[in-house]
Amino acid sequence: MPGLVRGMARTAAVVGTATATRNAINRRQADKNVAAYSNAMEHQASQQYAPPPQQYAPPPAEEYYAPPSQEDVITQLERLGALKAQGILTEEEFAAEKAKLLG
Repeated sequence: MPGLVRGMARTAAVVGTATATRNAINRRQADKNVAAYSNAMEHQASQQYAPPPQQYAPPPAEEYYAPPSQEDVITQLERLGALKAQGILTEEEFAAEKAKLLG
């Protein structure tokens, strides 16, 4: 009987060691999975709220407030006259647009 008890004790020790090793490996893999998931979520969040890249430079500020040149005003008046001659603009509409252009 003593041999049987020693054999059972040895089997229990081997099974216990195998179980402990398996559990340690499973915990380590679970920790890696959590870290990978956290990194992926942080990366996705940073990409989701990142401003879009600037594709072009805005024009200089002078271009926004430059008054129309004399040639531009004449061209626009000619267009308005043509629209009035075609009957697209009424006399009142033509007069209002002309007043806007001439300031």
